[in-house]
Amino acid sequence: MSTKKEVMVFAEQHEGEINPISYELLGKGRELADKLEGGLSSVLLGHKMADVAMELVYHGADRVYLYDDAVFRDLNLLNYKHNMVRLAREIEPEIFILGATHWGRSLGARIAVALGTGLTADCTGLEIDRNGNFVQIRPAFSGNVLAHIRTKTRPQMATVRYKVMKSLPRDINRKGEIIRKNVEIMPSLLTIVRKERLDEVNIADAEVIISGGAGLKKAEDFSLLADLAGLLEATVGSSRPPVDSGWIKKEHQVGFSGNTVKPKIYLACGISGSSQHLAGMRESDVIIAINTDPSAPIFKIADYGIVGDLYEAVPKLIERIKRCRA
Repeated sequence: MSTKKEVMVFAEQHEGEINPISYELLGKGRELADKLEGGLSSVLLGHKMADVAMELVYHGADRVYLYDDAVFRDLNLLNYKHNMVRLAREIEPEIFILGATHWGRSLGARIAVALGTGLTADCTGLEIDRNGNFVQIRPAFSGNVLAHIRTKTRPQMATVRYKVMKSLPRDINRKGEIIRKNVEIMPSLLTIVRKERLDEVNIADAEVIISGGAGLKKAEDFSLLADLAGLLEATVGSSRPPVDSGWIKKEHQVGFSGNTVKPKIYLACGISGSSQHLAGMRESDVIIAINTDPSAPIFKIADYGIVGDLYEAVPKLIERIKRCRA
């Protein structure tokens, strides 16, 4: 069966819970499908997911292709990829989008290779231009420019960053179809990757982030930020310079070339505030900046600013928090 101009979204789930990025993709997918005058579908693989599948309809999908089998309780790349490639060949969607999560990136690349099509990774924008072309927008040249990419091959595939699209309001009156698909199980020599490993660092979901930048003197000084983060149940983030220096993993990087975040509190320690970094965190509810330079760009968007040395300010914050809790 071929459904022309179909937009298909991969609905990522772990242990029966839909990843919020899937709803964001459905929101954007609905917009794209309407402009193409086509349909919006979602593909969901899991175990005992029939009730959860309706949530995808409530968030914009016209139809949900459901692969429901115990084999999908584990995150097995071979089985996921094989069944999704089969579906893509059957449905022939015009556009196929996945979340730029650890799992989405791994799946997307493998599916694209199997289908012989292109894949634009880590998109921050998706549009249909005046000529009806699908335009994929992503940072390029270290985030200094935004590349607008069009793909000749079909389906046009993209992975999209978390928290850059808006989900639609949940509407239980929305009508849609759940289509159960036959599951093909492949013999696998791959190691099963559990959710806990995939989510070692999930900075995009963090409600409080303590980030360090070029103001840190050495890699070991991230332990100071980690101490504060531990007290606040926060996640440690970073601007690009420490990542480039190998002081901290790229999963912690905030900015155009890293992760887009929207925490309740973002504390920037020793971060001057380049445009690339600000683009990744400026939507935070409350921004607090600590920097020795009073003219640092970070102060222009900060709700609270401390002009001072992070090596003096952070220990005092730690001491004050411990004293208040005592």
